[in-house]
Amino acid sequence: MRAARLIKMVLLLQSRPTMTASELARELEVSERTVTRDAQALSEAGVPVYAERGRSGGYRLVGGYRTRLTGLGRDEAEALFLSGVPGALREMGLEDIASAARLKVSAALLPSLRDAPRTAAQRFHLDAPAWFREPAAPALLPAVADAVWDDRCLSARYRRGESEVVRELEPYGLVLKAGVWYLCARVCAAGTEAKEAGTGPGTGPFRTYRIDRFVGVDVMEDRFSRDEGFDLPEFWGAQAERFARSILRAEVVLRLSATGMRNLPYAVDPVAARDALASAPEPDATGWATVTLRVESEEVAHTQLTALGPEAEVLFPATLRERFAADATRLTELYGC
Repeated sequence: MRAARLIKMVLLLQSRPTMTASELARELEVSERTVTRDAQALSEAGVPVYAERGRSGGYRLVGGYRTRLTGLGRDEAEALFLSGVPGALREMGLEDIASAARLKVSAALLPSLRDAPRTAAQRFHLDAPAWFREPAAPALLPAVADAVWDDRCLSARYRRGESEVVRELEPYGLVLKAGVWYLCARVCAAGTEAKEAGTGPGTGPFRTYRIDRFVGVDVMEDRFSRDEGFDLPEFWGAQAERFARSILRAEVVLRLSATGMRNLPYAVDPVAARDALASAPEPDATGWATVTLRVESEEVAHTQLTALGPEAEVLFPATLRERFAADATRLTELYGC
């Protein structure tokens, strides 16, 4: 524990000209008294750390000193590619590994480039969770993430309706969508789904699982061989679009103004809006066009299309048109028109 902290202290001092005791204490998550003791221990071990007093003082390394402890481990190199997603790293339990990797990279850079990580972080930040919801990381996420990184099979027990199901999975990748974590995995040949499909080893079907529905996870010793043809972004994109289409079970016919057509993708499911607008005829002389829109249900359509206000007119079904007519009557009464 202390040895790792001393190494981190050397790397910090190597990547920055001077650091105060309070800055080091904050980075190392220790007291300033511990920083003083650690600096003395490094000096006794032959690392040329010295302290300067005064307003601009702090701890420094003798000019030109460079440690050779900058080689990246495999886990650090992999975590480094996720450094722009700090929340995701923290939830997967990889924050310390990524921090060590960033320090090693900074220490290896030329002095003129050492502020690059900081300037990049001040110019780009990814905030993955959706608005108006408090994201909660699933308790089993770190264990699942370990299996994904290490290509280890896992036995997962998860909720499906009122029952629990056990599956042996090859965990291929994790996806964070609007604050919800998903596992993209292949069912192992020994799993029930694979047996039903009559598939052989390593050829089970790929599935997507919400990790917050897992109630138990056991990471196995066995490693699996990845299908090199599997592309996580491509697989997720196809799954997401398939899911979006699967829940659109009803149709609504609308007349839309030019403003309504522009705003439709922001009011309803983007996939449904894209399909509706792609098949829309040319607008009439008044600038309005009639489109057929797939929706989840009449109730959902009523809620979504209300956002378009007078830029949309429902033509079908008649029951939905009646709802909007009743809304218009109530609005007229409220505003005394």
